[in-house]
Amino acid sequence: MTMPAVLGHDVKVWMQNNGHEVGPLLSHPRSRRWTYIIRPDLPDDVPLFAEMFRLNVSMIRYGGTIALPSPGDRGTRFRTWVLRPSSGYRPSGCAVVAAIRFCVADQVDRRRRVLAYA
Repeated sequence: MTMPAVLGHDVKVWMQNNGHEVGPLLSHPRSRRWTYIIRPDLPDDVPLFAEMFRLNVSMIRYGGTIALPSPGDRGTRFRTWVLRPSSGYRPSGCAVVAAIRFCVADQVDRRRRVLAYA
């Protein structure tokens, strides 16, 4: 699942604060996006894909290709690890979706509070 880096960071913090392991996590510095490498346990559900699309979250279907950082990459211009894989663990896609939903709802609540005090 690939998303804007700001949302990706919020999802990472939420998952860590709520007892979920994050697993391998990539940064794409030039496009300011993060990619979570997840277990392929999400349903093939058009409304879910549409919801994530509206949030600027891309979901790569099972069997899709994800370009990983290469030892030959110079610097961190294209891809870099935020969290390197240390085992075969991958978080549940359902857990990442839940974290995305929580973080987006929290952002909306924060904006409403700011506007209420403006």
